Amino acid sequence: MKIIIALIFALLMAACASYDGRGLKPGISTGDEVVKLMGEPAMRWREPDGSELLAYPRGPAGFNTFMVRIDSKGTLASIEGVLDMKHFSLIRPDMSQDDVLRILGPSQPQWTVYFERRDELVWEWRYCDDWNEPARFNVLFDNTSGKVRSTQSYTESMLRRFRQVCSR
Repeated sequence: MKIIIALIFALLMAACASYDGRGLKPGISTGDEVVKLMGEPAMRWREPDGSELLAYPRGPAGFNTFMVRIDSKGTLASIEGVLDMKHFSLIRPDMSQDDVLRILGPSQPQWTVYFERRDELVWEWRYCDDWNEPARFNVLFDNTSGKVRSTQSYTESMLRRFRQVCSR
């Protein structure tokens, strides 16, 4: 019985290790190793220079999206967590939906909302804010043009009467 419990624990630990690409080394690991460890990406873009950008959202219960860059030779260039204020500040009015996807990765489909009277489409991401509290970041698009109108952010405690803490 102890062996079975140890085996289950080892498998769980191995599954967790692939969450953020831990163990992968930029400049050394290959794109195939990234996919083997992290799984198939939710989205993939081929860049004009032959490199690739891969999106790994870890929601809706998680707080991370990892953007992985694979250079034109098929080698890992970088892995970056993008659900933070640094990346949110890159979202500007009049950006396209594709521009937003390339910065933040896909939003949670079940949280996408369309407001008919405003002709507004809202995408939402869950993240852990600077105070270690679960929060949401929204990008509001003009639905007709597909361009960013504005953004907003709020803590989940604003929706509830109690404060939670998230782990990073």
